[in-house]
This record gives sequence, structure tokens and C-alpha cells, in this order.
Amino acid sequence: MQNSNSIYVIGEVGQNHNGSMDIARRIIDMVAADIPEPLFDISIPKMNAVKFTRRDLKEELSRSQMEKPYNSPHSFGATYGEHRAFLELNDEQHFELYKYSKSLGFDFVETLCAIGCLSMLKLFKPDKLKVASRDLTNLPLLDALAETQIPIILSTGMAGKKELDEALEVVNRHHNNITILHCVSQYPTHPQNVNLNSITYLKESYPTYTVGYSDHTIGIAAPVAAVAMGARVIEKHVTLDRNMKGTDQAGSLGPDGIKRMMRDIRLLEMSFGKKEIFIDPTVESSRTKLERSIATKRLIKKGETLKLEDIHMLSPGDGFKWSDRSNVIGHKALKEIPQDEVIYKADIE
Repeated sequence: MQNSNSIYVIGEVGQNHNGSMDIARRIIDMVAADIPEPLFDISIPKMNAVKFTRRDLKEELSRSQMEKPYNSPHSFGATYGEHRAFLELNDEQHFELYKYSKSLGFDFVETLCAIGCLSMLKLFKPDKLKVASRDLTNLPLLDALAETQIPIILSTGMAGKKELDEALEVVNRHHNNITILHCVSQYPTHPQNVNLNSITYLKESYPTYTVGYSDHTIGIAAPVAAVAMGARVIEKHVTLDRNMKGTDQAGSLGPDGIKRMMRDIRLLEMSFGKKEIFIDPTVESSRTKLERSIATKRLIKKGETLKLEDIHMLSPGDGFKWSDRSNVIGHKALKEIPQDEVIYKADIE
């Protein structure tokens, strides 16, 4: 959908679909909406991928926790197990969402939370597999996911270096197509805890892997800043309405937030340029209009020799620069030059 050098942006639907295929498709449609930028008359490239989450409830929580009453405004069931079951879409439904996403030009990323979820791969092959922060230490799951040879995204939201290194060792037994996302598993993440400098650390410490950022902050400043710091992948929760029922909805981006984030990320991408200083052709008209040139301080009569005290600098910038003053001082005027007018080559010997 975008060129291979662009920032890879993942819209994380997760389970913001609230167990509804209709809502899931509508979120995908929302992410697929055009993002015009009328000021520059361009269309902003959209997200690259959507991501969904698949759980195997037999491998989710202990029995006592699954049977525990879940008295929350965001609950979809009397117990936590019933709540989770309500939100779960089956393999066939994920396959339908995969096909729908691909038809709109998106990559499809799956977070698989248990080895049992690999049954999904009998139906289709996601473009990437995501390992949730909580499962970075679930080494048997990592081993099973890596064995598929599908590119893997590791999120570091609950990990230190030891945990990350152990996870990388497991995945590398099978392949090294790995993306590491800096992440903080606090919802929403307090600004003092974001620690975007971890992106620099990861890039320096793990140079053979792609490094990105999975964001749980409010707003769009942190993911945009992450791109400026070198993140090549950005993941952000998306939803139809931040006021919808569900624990992740309030911390997600709605339609307007998605457009603003993608606008800022894509415009920032265009803004990086190259490591040198130069006069861009697009500034020539401004340069001519606004820069200054050597001009007369007084009326200069024909035949007079120009002196240092006769000149100063005025716009426009299409005459002699101060560094070229030796081409003016000591030269005779070929014609009368009024006070406060730019001196041109045709005016002097």
C-alpha cells in the first residue's frame, strides 16, 4: 500500500469490536477512509495493517479467575470467563476479517495468545504474528509461533533486557524476521513512564532487528515523536467511538484521531530529507523577494565612484550580496541611481 521505506503503521483493533463482526468491519472501513490534505493537495497514505487478537479460553486464566464475578462497567458477562467468551471471534470469523482487510489493501496482523490459537493457520496465514507483552516470557508459545516462519513482532511492555534476550533467543532458533516494539503496559501510559529513549537504546543494542513503538498514551504526540526518534513501526489502538463499552476504547484513536496521527506521521516522513544543507528550488521565489542586496544610501550621480559609506542592504535579494561588495565599492556608476535602490550589474562599471 505504501513504499517499503515508509513507516509501517498498525491499527490495533484488538477486541474493540466487542464481539461483533459488523463493528469489526466498520473499524476496518474507518481505517480505510481517505485522508486528504487540502493545503498541499495530497492524499495521505493510510495505515499499513490492521491487527486483531485471538485467545484460547482454555489457556487464558486459572479456573478460579475465569469463574470470578466480573462486576465492571465494561463487562460483557457475569464472570470474567463469560466476558472473555462474549468478546471472542472464532477462527472462521478471523478468516473473514482477514479477507476483508486484504481486499482493502491492508496487511493482517494477529496476536495469538496461546498455542491452541495456531489452529487459525489451517485457514489462512497472517502477514505477521504479534506477541503480546504479557507473553514475552511465554517461551513455549514463542517457540510455536516462530516455528511457523511467519514474521514476528515482539512487544516489550512488561520486559527488561533479560526477558527480551531470552525471547529473541527462542525466535532465532527458527528465523530472525523480528520487529521489537518499545511499549509500556500502563493504560493509559503516564507521560513520565513513556521513556521514548528506549527506542534509541533498542536501535543501538539490537541493530539487526526492526525497532518500533506500541503506544498506549493519550493523543498522538508520542507515536509521532517515536517516528522522529527512528521508530520504523507504530502500533496504536483504534475504535469507532472512544465512548463505547470496553476497557481499551477510551485509550484508542477514533476516526479524527486516526486521520490526525496518520497526517502527522506521513508528513513527518516526507520532511526528513537528506543529511546536508542546500538551497531548495522551492525557496527561490522567497529568496529573491526576502533576502537583501547591496543598495544605495544616497542618490548616486552618474560617474560617481561608490564608497563603503554609500551602501547598505535592502530587499529584494536579486542584486549583489554583501560578500560581493568588492564588485561595487570602487566602481563608477554608469547612470544615476536613486537613494535606497538596489544596485545591479548594469548600473556600474
